[in-house]
Amino acid sequence: MRFCTLKLLNQFKTIRIRNNQIVQSSRFTVQNDLTRRQIDKIPIKLSSIVCFYSSDSKKHFLEIEKKAESIKNVFEQKKVQIKDTEQKIRQKGEELVKDLRHQREVTGQILKLKKDHLVKDILETKAKVREKIEGVVERENIFTIPNVLCVARIAMSPYLGYVILQDNYNLALGLLVFAGFTDLLDGYIARNWEGQSSKMGSFLDPMADKVLIATLFISLTWQELIPLYLTLLIVARDAALVAAGFVIRYISLPPPKTLSRYFDATHATAQLAPTFISKLNTAVQLLLVGTTLASPVFGYVDHPALQALCGITAASTIVSAISYLVSKDTYKVLKKKL
Repeated sequence: MRFCTLKLLNQFKTIRIRNNQIVQSSRFTVQNDLTRRQIDKIPIKLSSIVCFYSSDSKKHFLEIEKKAESIKNVFEQKKVQIKDTEQKIRQKGEELVKDLRHQREVTGQILKLKKDHLVKDILETKAKVREKIEGVVERENIFTIPNVLCVARIAMSPYLGYVILQDNYNLALGLLVFAGFTDLLDGYIARNWEGQSSKMGSFLDPMADKVLIATLFISLTWQELIPLYLTLLIVARDAALVAAGFVIRYISLPPPKTLSRYFDATHATAQLAPTFISKLNTAVQLLLVGTTLASPVFGYVDHPALQALCGITAASTIVSAISYLVSKDTYKVLKKKL
């Protein structure tokens, strides 16, 4: 208190010396000019000023301490509330993550079950479609004696052409006689033996004849025993018939049209029915190649009868090709009722 009183006296002295100028101290401030004048004119008791100053400062400090204490308490409360909020947010986040994981597991299981059911339904549908297709398409045994003879005749044709090109006409004539015998034999077996006739044979037998005749005509033309124009005519007609056979196979094959089913010989989808003129043309062609092949052996090459036979063969080839275009019964699509 003594220290405060001395300091206050010094402040009053400073005021008088500086001609009523206002000087602010660290803890006391004169409010206005009126107060300064009163201080100069009216004598003030030191004891009252000291008491006033000390009591006022103490109250001021107490109020500041209370305010600081209240602010501190509010801050602590806010801090606790923030911690509680953070903890609640963390708990909510953990619960949300758990829910998302659980939902993902449940969704994955549901999708897996749906996938399994879908795959099962697809397999069952595929099996049912296959059963219906098997009911529509007729299956048959293709490993018959006539079919084996036809395949043997097709396989022998390239070798027969090679023998002709080697000028070995005697062996070539023998192979041709053997091929003709197998042609007659497979037809007889298919007509008279039970279970030996097949729809596949209706394709193989004419195909074997076409391959054999085309090979003979090309080889004999190379040897200058048959005119080139006749060979080109016959090969073009046979190539067109083979292409038509592939087209008929595609048209008669029920969906789905896949390569494996297209080339599956056990699925009979159509049956060929050659015209009478076509059969007659095949016989004329075989007669021509047979007599031409025998001409070097028996010495009648370039005989007029061979020239006349070439003309007849050309005419019959053209007429047979036209008959396939005009006739509607050259093939029959095979179907079963469901």
